[in-house]
Amino acid sequence: MPQQKDIVRIAIQMPGAYPQLIQLDQKKPLSAVIKEVCDGWNLPGPDNYALQYADGVQMYITESNRLDIKNGCILRLTKAPGRCADDLHKGIQSSDGGVRCDSLKELASVSRDVTFAQEFINLDGHNLLVQIVEDSRENNQIMTHTLTGFMELMDHGIVSWENLSAVFIKKIAGFVNSSSTDVSMQQVSLDILENMVLSSRQLFLQVKQEVTMERLVAHLQVANQQIQTKAMALLMALLQVAEDADRQEMLAFLNKKNVRQYIYKDIILSSSPVQDEMAHYLYVLQSVTLNHLEARMRKPLDCYSQEQRDALHGLRQAAFETDSENSLSHERRRSLCAKEFKKLGFSNNSNPGQDLVRTPPGLLALDTMFYFATRYPDAYSRFVLENSSREDKHECPFARSSIQLTLILCEILRIGDPPSETGSSFHPIFFSQDRLLEELFCVCIQLLNKTWKEMRATQEDFDKVMQVVKEQITRTLSSKPTSLELFKNKVNALNYSEILKLRQTERLHQEETLAPPVLELKERLKPELLELIRQQRLNRLCQGTMFRKLSSRRRQDKLWYCRLSPNHKMLHYGDVEEDAENPAIETLQDKIPVADIKGLLTGKDCPHMKENKGKQTKEVLDLAFSITYDVEECSLNFIAPSRTDFCLWTDGLSVLLGRDMSSESMRSELEILLSMEIKLRLLDLENVPIPDSAPAVPKPPSNYNFCYDFSQTEQ
Repeated sequence: MPQQKDIVRIAIQMPGAYPQLIQLDQKKPLSAVIKEVCDGWNLPGPDNYALQYADGVQMYITESNRLDIKNGCILRLTKAPGRCADDLHKGIQSSDGGVRCDSLKELASVSRDVTFAQEFINLDGHNLLVQIVEDSRENNQIMTHTLTGFMELMDHGIVSWENLSAVFIKKIAGFVNSSSTDVSMQQVSLDILENMVLSSRQLFLQVKQEVTMERLVAHLQVANQQIQTKAMALLMALLQVAEDADRQEMLAFLNKKNVRQYIYKDIILSSSPVQDEMAHYLYVLQSVTLNHLEARMRKPLDCYSQEQRDALHGLRQAAFETDSENSLSHERRRSLCAKEFKKLGFSNNSNPGQDLVRTPPGLLALDTMFYFATRYPDAYSRFVLENSSREDKHECPFARSSIQLTLILCEILRIGDPPSETGSSFHPIFFSQDRLLEELFCVCIQLLNKTWKEMRATQEDFDKVMQVVKEQITRTLSSKPTSLELFKNKVNALNYSEILKLRQTERLHQEETLAPPVLELKERLKPELLELIRQQRLNRLCQGTMFRKLSSRRRQDKLWYCRLSPNHKMLHYGDVEEDAENPAIETLQDKIPVADIKGLLTGKDCPHMKENKGKQTKEVLDLAFSITYDVEECSLNFIAPSRTDFCLWTDGLSVLLGRDMSSESMRSELEILLSMEIKLRLLDLENVPIPDSAPAVPKPPSNYNFCYDFSQTEQ
């Protein structure tokens, strides 16, 4: 007799028949289960049938995934994947165009299931699709279904992309290059090419040769957002896979075509907000473009390089009069140079190149200083001469400040960091401004001098000043200024006194040094407010959240949704389409009883982070969490869309597990609620009379003649 834990209670549907309610024995072979179901409906040939989920993503039930079936699941009896694959394989080759179209349309849908995909590929069906594309005899509708089905089949990784013929690649590239191609065909073709580029170096070279950059740029300028996004995805794939020389060539072409300016005007400044997927590709473009500065950032100054020595002396000559320098003796000239380099703020004034040996920022610091001196000579001279006239302890060292400021800007702009798979935070100012790093430096070095004076700083305060300047820049960039001029105005308005006010305001929320009676009140209020936060977290879990699956390809198509049942006893989840909004709990085909959840893991302790150890960025690690259930080997893995969602879900899951909430979001919200509640409770201490009991409700009026009768038409 089967044990209770091996029994799953499910319903099985079939069109035109009453559902069967059965107790599925997980120890019994699936073929025997299907035979019993067929016998219940008097259906011959059980080998021609299979079970499939009725809701959500309609996957076939196999011996390998049958343990995912939970109590209450609804399945349906359908054609076996082998039989379905055979029927569609024949239908695609039919002489009737309508049959071919219907077969390819169904193929595009069912190919999402890996079991069917394997059966269809075993029939060499993928090559049949390749042949249809190469022949190019079908109409646009049939060709779109063909390309979609092909993309779905290839996405399972059963067949290598490298097996594709040059003729096929030329055809797909032709669909992208042609301005007359159907929009739906172009979308799928762009998707296929992106996956080719990400698959191998050889395919990257073929695609780069076949697809013209002019057409990709043209696709970015169309009104169709899907085409824009797919074109941007292919462009980013090409940039990421390209070697340095090819990448620089492509970036130069994009600059020549003013692509960033177009993106700035027609995408960023458009009335509609930038979609998440497009935001990711804009972030990637920003990251890849800025990372061309990494080589200079990692390279120390070479004292034997005449060009670099000339740049150093160019800084000195731009700041000080050097007309009579050539008439001086070698020793006098050397002494004068050392004195002037000291005024410029170099620590090693006899050999200033030593200040630029540290990497990062390496040669990038010399580049930014030289750019400032040549691009804005008046501002540069004013900075140097103003500080030369101050007392030694109060002068702001230009060179030392510039080196540290360049390093800060590199950190803020993440120069040298590879783009994250989930990153979407881009700076609009990048798309409106050429040479962003250098121009930001020119604004911020003058800000630094201004802040130095506001703080009345000395050399001992150098690190403190740099921390304030970093905060000024970070706070201003976080407001997403859309132009350099707007950034300049905002960052200069955020002076030292404003920074102190902001810090003070933030400190008030965290301050613990309260009078003993207030501290006692605070402790009494905490349990009530913590319960309020717990309920909010559970309500948020009941609403659910859309999560993305990490993938090296087709990042945009891997979506799933998870939500807690209203009675807080079941966690429902399942794959969804991108346009799905708050899917009903009944459409999520998988569920985990809360009682079966054993633990909550975060960051590098998560199973999906251990599998890709060393490959995930800190940003992804900070958003990763997992729950373990049944036995320790089973886990459900998450990548939160944002840090806020991470805090909400980890707090909510901790509540379900009977543990204390520990996120920074919870601590911040608790402090805000405590602060508000304490202020309300203390109102009576400021001569505000608060009655001990609610005032009595007055008697109703004797008549209601004062009410205006809107039913009467005014004369």
